Amino acid sequence: MPFMLILLLESKGRERGRSLLCLADMTKEAQIQAIEALLNSLMTEDEDYFLVEISIKPVNNIKVYLDADSGVIIEKCVAYNRKLYRAIVENEIYPDGEFSLEVSSPGVEEPLKSTRQYRKNIGRTVEVIQLEGPVLTGKLTDASEDAITLEVEEGKAKKKTVSTHVVLYTNIKTTIVQIVF
Repeated sequence: MPFMLILLLESKGRERGRSLLCLADMTKEAQIQAIEALLNSLMTEDEDYFLVEISIKPVNNIKVYLDADSGVIIEKCVAYNRKLYRAIVENEIYPDGEFSLEVSSPGVEEPLKSTRQYRKNIGRTVEVIQLEGPVLTGKLTDASEDAITLEVEEGKAKKKTVSTHVVLYTNIKTTIVQIVF
């Protein structure tokens, strides 16, 4: 289904010069892009935080996943939730007001999705499910623009060996950080 994004300039009263995003048969992808633009404008001064993913479930349930190089704190999620909610209302992305918004970290069970997330987790144990090849569990030692590097231990005691594996992002189905006690 095609979508139409209409940018209007309101010229009445105190709303003078304010731009409004209106949805007219807008696809979920276009809605996500509009919300992402609003969020990016809110996050310009906080370089530690970054967007991982935005999804919109049925009945306009918007889920925003943020991460941070130094770790996500709940107070920041609450603050971003309030600011983004206000921006969505002010820009009339959902003119009828029927939407819900959740802002949180992805959680440890969620796969890594960006190079920045991989870099943040260097030194941690990860499980990499490849599109082709074996499942690899090992210590993440590097994350370049094209690939990750893992140190994988095999065997036990005197027969233990450590091998290095370079895996291209294009060959990764999912990567999950493993909790090691």
